[in-house]
Amino acid sequence: MRYLRVVLAFLMMLNLSGAVLAQSSSEEGVEMEWIRYEVEDAAQLVDLRLTQTTKGYSGRGYAVGFTNDTGSATFPVAVEEDGIYEVAIGYRAPHGEKYAVFLLNDEAIGNVCLPASQSFSQAHAGKVFLNKGINLLTIEKGWGWYELDYIALRRAETIKLPMVSAEPINPNATPEARALLQFLTDNFGKRIIAGQQEYNGSLMRDTTYIKRITGKEPALLGLDLMDYSPSRVERGTKSQDIEAAIEWHKRGGLVAFTWHWNAPKGLEANGREWWSGFYTDATHFDVAAALADPESEDYQLILRDIDAIALQLKRLQDEGVPVLWRPLHEAEGGWFWWGAKGAEPCKELWKLLYHRLTEHHQLNNLIWVWNSISPEWYPGDEYVDIVSCDIYTQPLSYGPSAAEFERLLQLGERPKIVAMAENGGIPDPDAAQAYGAMWGWFMTWNGDILRDWNDSEHLKNVYNHPLVITLDELELRSIF
Repeated sequence: MRYLRVVLAFLMMLNLSGAVLAQSSSEEGVEMEWIRYEVEDAAQLVDLRLTQTTKGYSGRGYAVGFTNDTGSATFPVAVEEDGIYEVAIGYRAPHGEKYAVFLLNDEAIGNVCLPASQSFSQAHAGKVFLNKGINLLTIEKGWGWYELDYIALRRAETIKLPMVSAEPINPNATPEARALLQFLTDNFGKRIIAGQQEYNGSLMRDTTYIKRITGKEPALLGLDLMDYSPSRVERGTKSQDIEAAIEWHKRGGLVAFTWHWNAPKGLEANGREWWSGFYTDATHFDVAAALADPESEDYQLILRDIDAIALQLKRLQDEGVPVLWRPLHEAEGGWFWWGAKGAEPCKELWKLLYHRLTEHHQLNNLIWVWNSISPEWYPGDEYVDIVSCDIYTQPLSYGPSAAEFERLLQLGERPKIVAMAENGGIPDPDAAQAYGAMWGWFMTWNGDILRDWNDSEHLKNVYNHPLVITLDELELRSIF
């Protein structure tokens, strides 16, 4: 109903103003000009108001009010033919880098990064497939605390994938790790590996749920080294995730590990429980200060924790299990202590992890998966095998998140495989192919996220889709 109301309002605007359809064709080799849609001409503004306070905006003003949960602006866009179109956003983000949610015809298709900017700037919002006629493009709050000036549109092509290397950054990588990276490289851009994160590897509740709904299981099992962190073990935690990984590998499956690294000390800050010690507001641990003094107790505690995790990863290496290894995830968000002090300490910690695990502990079964989309945070091509980000837009939204995909392709100097290391709604495989955003894998988060963000029909479609690799295919052949 909302779509129809906005379209009818737009048709009335067309009749009154004589507006024309956006031209969607161009001569061979000639780049299309941007067609701009000012926010003051949007068909619908929700909990936003127009202002002219800060100069430098386009048109007659800009919109503020993205501090409200419901803030949104909807632009009806009419095109003359079906096709892929590039979208940009005119904005100002005086309070630091922000993210907005981008919707097409009321369905979230991805997040848009709005880099910090004191003046009005333009940000790439990705590519969308528009049908001939009227389409609704909506910008919703997301993180909020930014200002919206306009959106702009021009005809584009699908994403072109560069050649990526199957050579691991660790020259001593095990044959199994090399075989895994080769498998991922061979399939990148062609098919998507289905992944599922489990909260407790000994129970496998989510993979069991998926099999019951779809008849299939994910090819990639996501697990966590969280409860092997020394500050948790000393409080009684136990985990069977290493055993679960070994068993999954024996079935022919692939294994990914993240590490919700409970801070080495200084837990229970701000009244938080000790088990939430990976959060910035739940610990007094200062990663920048610790790294600045290698002789300090805090630095030695970092090494203690890494060494404890190395023992678990060594168990996997001894069993011939290669690992898609994703530590220090979501660092740029700042909500985890390893990202709380900014990019430089985080990058230093990543390099310390790499050298400590590969050189000191001689762990060669790891494929290193970086999990940040911002160039400022990137530790360098020589420390990263695969680039990734985590994407949560809205429940029951299955867009391909092409903007994030393109930004990851451009991270660093040498192109890497691009992965969706965490997700809510699983991207629709047909849409991913249409946009050219063929993620190396997706990894749906566990529990309510899996169930509430993906309906049964969508799960059946994804897990039985010819573009998606599931466990049964791997069980029929060995890639190691």
